[in-house]
This record gives sequence, structure tokens and C-alpha cells, in this order.
Amino acid sequence: RFSGTFVGNADSASPAAATSPPVAAATLPAVPTIPVVPTIVGVPNTVAEGALNPNEVKPPASGTRRARVLYDYEAADSTELALLADEMITVYSLPGMDPDWLIGERGNQKGKVPVTYLELLS
Repeated sequence: RFSGTFVGNADSASPAAATSPPVAAATLPAVPTIPVVPTIVGVPNTVAEGALNPNEVKPPASGTRRARVLYDYEAADSTELALLADEMITVYSLPGMDPDWLIGERGNQKGKVPVTYLELLS
């Protein structure tokens, strides 16, 4: 039967710990950090992901498609394009862009549009 007292090393510091000096955080070498910024070809590096301004990008030489808008869509901000049901627009995607969105163009207007609101045509 065990008694209620644990028998072991009652001294919390080991002999090795008592002889080595404490290490201060200031003596550790500083590790430089390099910021990683995603880049998109044709877009200045000042544009961060999520802050893609469709008005600053050029459509790809190939890969544009026509799309019919299925539902009205109200743009949430100036980077998005408002849509009206049954209108036809040109769409394309950009490298690094969220796959749920495309860049849509109607005349001289350009902005992000949700893929779920579109019927992509050949």
C-alpha cells in the first residue's frame, strides 16, 4: 500500500540546471523574416491578394469566354460588376484568383463576378 506522500526528487532543480547560467532572450540571434507577397503577372506588386482591382488587369490573349447571366447580382463594392439576368458578358480568370469568381466585362465596365450566377458558353 502506498502512503499519501510521493517519494522522489524533492529538489526541483537538477545539479546540471543549478550550474548552467540562464539564457536571456536578448542573447538569442535574431532571425530575419522575409515577407511573402503573392504576385500576378501584369499586376503591380502593391496589389495584395483579396484586394485585386479588376480595372488594373488586362484580359488574357486567349481564354476569354462568353457567359449568360442567370440571375441579377448587385455588386458589393467597386471591384465587382453588377449583373442583370439574361445579359451576355465576356469572362476570364486570372492566376491566383479565387475559383468561385471570374473577371467579367461588359462594354468598358469590368469587375469580379460570381461563377454561380453565370452559364458559361463556348
